[in-house]
Amino acid sequence: MNEMIVLRELERADLAALTRWRADYSLVRLLGGSFRHIGSEVDSRWFESYLASRSNNVRLAICLAETGHIVGVVYLLQIDWINRSAEFSIQIGEPSAQGRGIGEEATRIALRHAFADLNLRRVYLTVLAGNQRAQSLYEKVGFRAEGLFRAAAYKDGQYVDLIPMAILRDEANR
Repeated sequence: MNEMIVLRELERADLAALTRWRADYSLVRLLGGSFRHIGSEVDSRWFESYLASRSNNVRLAICLAETGHIVGVVYLLQIDWINRSAEFSIQIGEPSAQGRGIGEEATRIALRHAFADLNLRRVYLTVLAGNQRAQSLYEKVGFRAEGLFRAAAYKDGQYVDLIPMAILRDEANR
């Protein structure tokens, strides 16, 4: 299979792209978190915090295989080594990389890493109930909805529902 992307650990040099994506309201509105203005100094401190918590967090840059250019990020966060679980998060920040299957490929690679390398048993996430594109991607790779968090996120001046989803190791479509 000819892979479009490679994943590598996030580096300080990636922070300019992350700061730019975090300032793009059209990107942030698709995520569960609230929009906040974040400057480069805040991102620099955030990165330092990540470096201090690497044992329980995996933060990977999604890079085009051909050029090495960062186009997004994928994370396994709050790794619980007793219960063998982690929270999954992904963002394709570069508009030119969206809609090309890069998110699906990055998700599959990250899940392979979670289950085969880190020996996790469960990976979970939450997705905005109105984000059908993301829900379809997650279902395609094997995540299953586990209920509904009603009015759990404040987006665009209103409270919206979040859908919790998870995938178990033996459900992964590797």
